[in-house]
Amino acid sequence: MLVVGAASEAAAATRTYPIAPGYSVNVRSGPGIHYSVVRTLVPGSSVPIYCQAPGETVTGPYGTSNVWDNIANGQFVADAYVNTGSDGYIAPRCA
Repeated sequence: MLVVGAASEAAAATRTYPIAPGYSVNVRSGPGIHYSVVRTLVPGSSVPIYCQAPGETVTGPYGTSNVWDNIANGQFVADAYVNTGSDGYIAPRCA
């Protein structure tokens, strides 16, 4: 399991990023679609990004990427569904 530090949580909590309009996005327990779904984000949701991890490649409305965004302890969403304004990493890599 990847753990997020309190300092990085506090820094990232000041900014959120919107999920692609019209999409319900599965939140998974790890960086890939083979991890269990822990909840589903409704259309119009925004999420903080505490750190990012490489994982399974996913194609979504914002392209194809193997970057997964950690939005809470043990909760990841595919970056291809999050409008970060970048095709790469915008946050530190998860430890």
